Amino acid sequence: MINQSTFDKLIEMHLTAMADALRTQLKDPKMEELPFEDRVGMLVDVEYCSRKNNRLKKLIRGAEFDQSDASIMDINFTSGRKLNKDLIRRLATCEYITEHHNLFVTGATGSGKTYMACAFGMEACKQYYKTKYVRLPDLLLDLEIARNDGTYRKTLSKYTNPVLLVIDEWLLLKPTDHEQKDIFELLSRRRKKSSTIFCSQYASDGWYEQLGGTDSPLADAILDRIVHDAYKINIEPVDPSKDLSMREVYGLDKMLSQ
Repeated sequence: MINQSTFDKLIEMHLTAMADALRTQLKDPKMEELPFEDRVGMLVDVEYCSRKNNRLKKLIRGAEFDQSDASIMDINFTSGRKLNKDLIRRLATCEYITEHHNLFVTGATGSGKTYMACAFGMEACKQYYKTKYVRLPDLLLDLEIARNDGTYRKTLSKYTNPVLLVIDEWLLLKPTDHEQKDIFELLSRRRKKSSTIFCSQYASDGWYEQLGGTDSPLADAILDRIVHDAYKINIEPVDPSKDLSMREVYGLDKMLSQ
């Protein structure tokens, strides 16, 4: 006979899902027909699935995605954009993360690059990789504040440690010399240990100039740490004369103006 003490012990051991499943079993007369091993197996399965789901929710919450509902399955391949469906499906397996390769997602404003980057981030979470989304301006401001209050190393590790880091608005504004040093330090620590998704309005061949070109001693060094073996997705319209932003495709511009 199972008494309340048994349930209390299960809860104390943080086996809450198992305790709930056990209560359900005890209320169901049909369960008495099942072998003991099967009933125990069912309880373990419930607890296991609960823990995996909770872990996934924690990873998604901690990633702080700009678009937490983004999904590879919902990417619109018929919206008049040039998209390599096979490459996107392959990247969704997260193989590039196990290879420690980077990913460049580039395109004009409204092309859907942030959504796509977040969708790749969601797939990484589903594989239980620690993931972090951040806008480059916010990242640089965070490091600047940390430098002034003495928490620079701790803050830098917040962006160094994730297995996948998604940097949005990459080089939207030209970074200062000081900011370039922060970028160089971060990317040097992540090199060949993790993967980074760079989301930018500028194609990768324009990043050198955004980093100051020949006037910057760090431009070559920064690009050297991210360009090699990187996968590239450049979102561009099939017919530029009929190009629509993804907000227009889904009617969001009209909704926002109301």
